[in-house]
Amino acid sequence: MNEFGQALRRLRGSRSVRDVAQLASCGKSYVSDLELGKRQPTPEIAAVLDGALGADGELVALAEIRPDMDPLAQADALQQGLHDVFATGPLTDASLDEIEYTVARHGRATRYRAEGELLPDLLDDFGGIRVKLASRQAQTTRKRLLIATAQMAGLMALTLLKLGDRRSRSWWRTGREAAAAADDRATLSWVYAQEAYQLYYSADIEGAVELACRAQVLAGGLPCVGEALAAPLEARAQARLGRGEAAADALVRAETALGRLPADAQTASAFGYSESQLRFHAGNAWTHLGDTARAREEHARALELYPESDHMDRALISLDQAMCLALDGDIAAGASQATNTVVALPPSHRSALIIYRAGDVAARVPEARAVSEVRVLREVLALPPGQ
Repeated sequence: MNEFGQALRRLRGSRSVRDVAQLASCGKSYVSDLELGKRQPTPEIAAVLDGALGADGELVALAEIRPDMDPLAQADALQQGLHDVFATGPLTDASLDEIEYTVARHGRATRYRAEGELLPDLLDDFGGIRVKLASRQAQTTRKRLLIATAQMAGLMALTLLKLGDRRSRSWWRTGREAAAAADDRATLSWVYAQEAYQLYYSADIEGAVELACRAQVLAGGLPCVGEALAAPLEARAQARLGRGEAAADALVRAETALGRLPADAQTASAFGYSESQLRFHAGNAWTHLGDTARAREEHARALELYPESDHMDRALISLDQAMCLALDGDIAAGASQATNTVVALPPSHRSALIIYRAGDVAARVPEARAVSEVRVLREVLALPPGQ
């Protein structure tokens, strides 16, 4: 008798095999064979037996395990079955707390994990949330699930954006829909602010300004991360458009928004915003405006605040410093710093965004005037990923 047969006999209790067969609308001999391990149940019959015996998914969790399976394959099948049971079961406050903790943990991981490593974990945990969201839930429970869904959709979009995958665009729409369904303006503001980065790095600068402004309007004066993210992004976009006064005004609003955030929101996470990020973003804005003196002050302060584990932003700051060198006329030094920044990164952290920004430095110099350091930079950027 296998594990499924033992569980079936235990759950059957004092009921006869005939009674169980009638409840499950199958033959008596079929139930007997299942108990004796002579037959392997399908997931469908396991679900029927679960319902008939009030087993709450226990038999479904065991249905995929076959005696001839490799032990590790059995372990995988058992784990997946149990995961499905819990995913479709009732949600307790502890269950919701676990979901929200998992989402917050992934948000923190964006600051130090490579995108390619993070994506599989996001997909796995998001699948469990989707199953729970498909079940009927109390209104307050559903609202928390929808907020978690919006945040996870945003993390999916950010991860795909950093990988240079255009499918990130559809995930922003999913995030907005979930946040709107939850009727949560702070979360919707956060999604719009993050989506503005998609347009910014896709060279739709006017579009980035529009979404950044939309995020600030949605915040409605609330002390929320969406506004703190959006105002400096607007400043960077306005700076790229050469609108110095508008950029400076947005930076003032960014300082104000950061100052209003509670301490637990000023954290290293996709769901937070900190002084280190503001210093980086302000430095980037001044770099685009050509004010290299003010940019260098912001770069230096940002690097003091960022931990070494934050490969992405530290590299982007270094590339802004390289751009300032080029703007001040030292093209060779700028190109060398850009090259060294890319090469020094672990291969898994050489994302599409890093290559994009390093390409900006190379693009400052016409092909005919390129010094050897610029040619080396262009050769490095032309290499296949990982080389």
